[in-house]
Amino acid sequence: MIRFLQTPSKTKKIVLGGLLTVICVMMVVTLIPGGGIFGFGDTTVTGDSDLAKVDGEAITAADASKAAQNMAQQQRYPAQFVPFLMPQAVEMLIKQKAVLDEAHRMGLNVSDEELRAVLHKGQFGEILFPKGNYVGDDAYQNFVQSQFSMTVPQFELELKKSIEIQKLRGVVEASATVADADIDNLVRQQQTKVKFDYASLSLADIEKGINPSDAEMKAWYEAHKDQFKDSLPEKRKIKYVSVIGSKLPGVQPSDADIQKYYNDHKTEFTIPQTATVQHILVMVPQGADAKTDAAAKAKAEDYLKQARGGANFGELAKKYSDDKGTGDSTLEVTPQGNLVKEFKDASLAGKTGDILGPVKTQFGYHIIKIQKNEPAGARSLDEVKSQIAIVMGGQKAADAAQKAADNLRNSARVQGLDKAAAAAGDTVETTDFVTQSSLLPGIGQAPQFMNAVFKANAKSGADVAPITGGYAVYEVTDVQPPATPTFEQAKAQVEQQFKAGKAQTLIVQKAQELADRARTEHDLKKAAKEAGVTVKTSEMVTQSSQVPDVGSLSGPSFTAVFAGKTGDIIGPVQGGRNAIVIAVVEKQEPTADEMTKGKEEARQQLLAKKKDEVLEIYVSNLIASMEKSGKIKRNKKAIERLSQGAGLGSSQGE
Repeated sequence: MIRFLQTPSKTKKIVLGGLLTVICVMMVVTLIPGGGIFGFGDTTVTGDSDLAKVDGEAITAADASKAAQNMAQQQRYPAQFVPFLMPQAVEMLIKQKAVLDEAHRMGLNVSDEELRAVLHKGQFGEILFPKGNYVGDDAYQNFVQSQFSMTVPQFELELKKSIEIQKLRGVVEASATVADADIDNLVRQQQTKVKFDYASLSLADIEKGINPSDAEMKAWYEAHKDQFKDSLPEKRKIKYVSVIGSKLPGVQPSDADIQKYYNDHKTEFTIPQTATVQHILVMVPQGADAKTDAAAKAKAEDYLKQARGGANFGELAKKYSDDKGTGDSTLEVTPQGNLVKEFKDASLAGKTGDILGPVKTQFGYHIIKIQKNEPAGARSLDEVKSQIAIVMGGQKAADAAQKAADNLRNSARVQGLDKAAAAAGDTVETTDFVTQSSLLPGIGQAPQFMNAVFKANAKSGADVAPITGGYAVYEVTDVQPPATPTFEQAKAQVEQQFKAGKAQTLIVQKAQELADRARTEHDLKKAAKEAGVTVKTSEMVTQSSQVPDVGSLSGPSFTAVFAGKTGDIIGPVQGGRNAIVIAVVEKQEPTADEMTKGKEEARQQLLAKKKDEVLEIYVSNLIASMEKSGKIKRNKKAIERLSQGAGLGSSQGE
């Protein structure tokens, strides 16, 4: 485990520019809170075959499933969308492993020191090192487990991978450059101001005027019938019994159980000797001569004298310490900690209130203030009783639910679920036809359970699947396969799509006619009046502006508005659900001062875009090279089955 600042090295300011921001983005897939599908446990996808291999390292169905689930959670897609993301997740994992492989080949490894720097800064630092004080190993472990469903070693490994990827990215993107002419063009484009008249045609208004007959819609339905094929999802009737562990008898641990657990795990509740200290470091460069060493020691002795004379130690540390990473914050020192021996020994030997030093280490001379020094001891049973009860109760409930569900399933396979449940005193819930996304009484949203139900053979008898808090024993009693809706069943959807398609055709036609007439007459207002369309006039605006009925002007559709000249007729262009024809009324070029002020921002924008392009080309070439050399191998049949699974999954949403 990485202990903050508790290692044999000083805190270094080696955090690459923007590293934390990028890491937060790159950790989306591997370090997203919640684990499985929206907190319902681990992946439900299984398979004997690897989906791909990158330099001999396998990508399994479980890997892809978890990545797809995390992608869905991050993008706030419902659980039934996960199958659609599986092929994309496989390719993402291939790229990730390929880039990591290349980073290792280039020697871009991440040291523990660099990892500590990341954990000590930004959001991680605020949570794990508030006000400069380490929250402790237990709190660190709890944070990682609750937020990322990982152990600390797993978390730190994934974080290291993210930093390695960012290192490689930094190397690759270093080659990106932008030309001064491109910067000038972008500044001119961004700083140019225009005022324009505009006529806006609303797609919604055109749709309102379309009233298709049944005959028209039936003809459209027949012509597009293929897109409705099997669009009615598969439905199933099921019977099920919920077995919730916390409701079963005997799952709460007795006082004797808790006492035994406490006795058997006493080492887990031992508190080591802990000294809470502040320090001032006077650094001595490696290889320094005797004169330099003596000067550093003299400084340390002066700081010691000031501290013992009553000066505020924290202020002295902030002002004089060469370890700017700690400043006036505190360190927790334990016998098992990874601090350098001289510093650790002095801290643990001191008494509360002592100011010690100078203590010589490989980094220089330290003045140490012992804020408190607490002896080793053990937490009492009363202190940890509730914690033990939660752990034991949860495990006993899970075990009891699994055992009860297995027994009920075994009995149901012999005499049927109804009789087996009656004998056990359980209640059977019976559904009408439901889809895979339906909510069930007593269960609610249960993707793992519904996935199992819809994969089960209708004739296979009773089975068990996990639900929140336990398990459910179920039987599939009937299956209604996917079906193609009749015209009457699909009429509302047909009408909506017919009107949308017709309106799209009409708006393009009407907008083009208006633009052509305005160009011919050199007058948008006159052409719009003849067409019965209202003309509005904008304020003086730039590309970053928003205009009513038009929206943002930052898109490529509006580039011609700022590049053109007064009197130009532009369009039609799309602004949201509107088609717009524009006449440039006034144009104002940027001043020399505006050009100068805007250059740095424009350079950064172009450079970011160029870096993305360079990285994309690099990764594409890397993948192609590794494929050619045989380092990347895909199991195309297995991946194809994922795609087919996505097709099936799409038919089961309501």
